[in-house]
Amino acid sequence: MKLPAIFFILFCGSNVISAGERDAVITESELVGRTQQLYDAVVPGYQAPWKKYFADDCIFADEKGRTMDKTKLVADITPMPAGYSGAIKIEQVQSRIYDNVAILSYDVNETETIFGQNLSARYHVTDTWLRRDGNWQIIASQAHRYYEDPAVGKADSKKFPDFIGAYELAPGQTRKIIVEGDSLFVERSGKKDQLFPEASELFFRKGVEGRILFRYGKNGKVDALIDRRNNEDVVWRKVTN
Repeated sequence: MKLPAIFFILFCGSNVISAGERDAVITESELVGRTQQLYDAVVPGYQAPWKKYFADDCIFADEKGRTMDKTKLVADITPMPAGYSGAIKIEQVQSRIYDNVAILSYDVNETETIFGQNLSARYHVTDTWLRRDGNWQIIASQAHRYYEDPAVGKADSKKFPDFIGAYELAPGQTRKIIVEGDSLFVERSGKKDQLFPEASELFFRKGVEGRILFRYGKNGKVDALIDRRNNEDVVWRKVTN
């Protein structure tokens, strides 16, 4: 009579999952839930989830180029000022989950209202979660912001004749500024891109980070095209009108 009972105990015992084993198991949905908790805590400046889910020895690199340890990261979580509100939601999630390491890669859509004016931004974030002592925490996180074109402004077409002409970077390296209808274009090696105005003398190409500026010399005429990239200038000297 005791033998079946022993078999039952042994059978059940072989299927019992220890507390340590339960802690070792984590799913994508659990990671997403924890990550959303972090972002939901940003607007009110609630630091507790950031203290809980980031390891003490974590590295956090944000979209502004700042690299922070946990102390600086947590200190950066403060309530939004009066008149500000917003929400942050994660989307397009991908994950890779292993025994002690999990990678969560996702888009972040941020909406912000500043005294009634609405703003939005998109980021991509990759978090590395590490399991130590049965506890899953983020050991490294890196974010970058998706490039967005600036708002199109109003061009002063009366100035277009000042911009027309050829510009030289070096011998044999030239680009032209031409006008077609009410639009301005830059042409190089047979490739033509429209220049969209951000201001009367400040332009951009859609999908291309940077700005095109036209510089006026002491004589009041345009003497250079400036290709500004990440606050550094490549100067093309005007050679013909």
